[in-house]
Amino acid sequence: MLEEVTVIIPALNEEGSLPLVLKDLPAVGRVIVVNNGSHDRTAAVAFAHGATVVHEPARGYGAACLRGLAAIGELIEAGEAPPRAVVFLDADYSDHPELLPKLVEPILAGKADFVLGSRLLGRREAGAMPFQSVFGNRLACFLMRYLFAADYTDLGPFRAIDYGALCTLGMSDRNFGWTIEMQIKAVRAGLRIVEIPVPYRCRIGTSKISGTVWGSFQAGLKILYTIVKYRLLPWKPIVLHFPGGNTL
Repeated sequence: MLEEVTVIIPALNEEGSLPLVLKDLPAVGRVIVVNNGSHDRTAAVAFAHGATVVHEPARGYGAACLRGLAAIGELIEAGEAPPRAVVFLDADYSDHPELLPKLVEPILAGKADFVLGSRLLGRREAGAMPFQSVFGNRLACFLMRYLFAADYTDLGPFRAIDYGALCTLGMSDRNFGWTIEMQIKAVRAGLRIVEIPVPYRCRIGTSKISGTVWGSFQAGLKILYTIVKYRLLPWKPIVLHFPGGNTL
């Protein structure tokens, strides 16, 4: 059933780690690597390993994820069947791609709509998550619990979501707020949410966010802004119509 899964991997200058990610990833329906303005061989490496490569020159994690979703839409318009589940996975080899079947199983079995891999519930290598990252994740989850009654432990990037449910969320953030936007909207949409522990290792290369004080500060501000924004703004699911009369 993994042929019904599409994986989206945002990648910025990850030519060293990306081959390891793609090697460990089980065979799925499609792997989309979004080249997010890399100036190394990221795109060539992805293509050589059989991934579909699309380009998003505007930097930003959310921008790359949105480009990956747009690529899925383009494939559907061209006649490809929509995936059952979409998995988001980092390109830096900090996640464990071989655990993808465990992540998507509740969705493919019809038991969940959104499965989040929690690094804080799993085993982390020493140094894999700096103090500011752990603190920021715990603070964000505390605020989501208080403001949205959301029972999360992490903002982990390794996550799987039912494609139809994802399309109703109207994702829009183009940078640091993408992960928390999805989690807040999933709660507000009444999705069936499951968290599973996942291991986490030190990434290859330097983090674009937690690897610098400025990056951590920017991410923290955006996450807090996103929490306040969705606490104050009304929101309702979006109904989308796809070729062939399918409604999501």
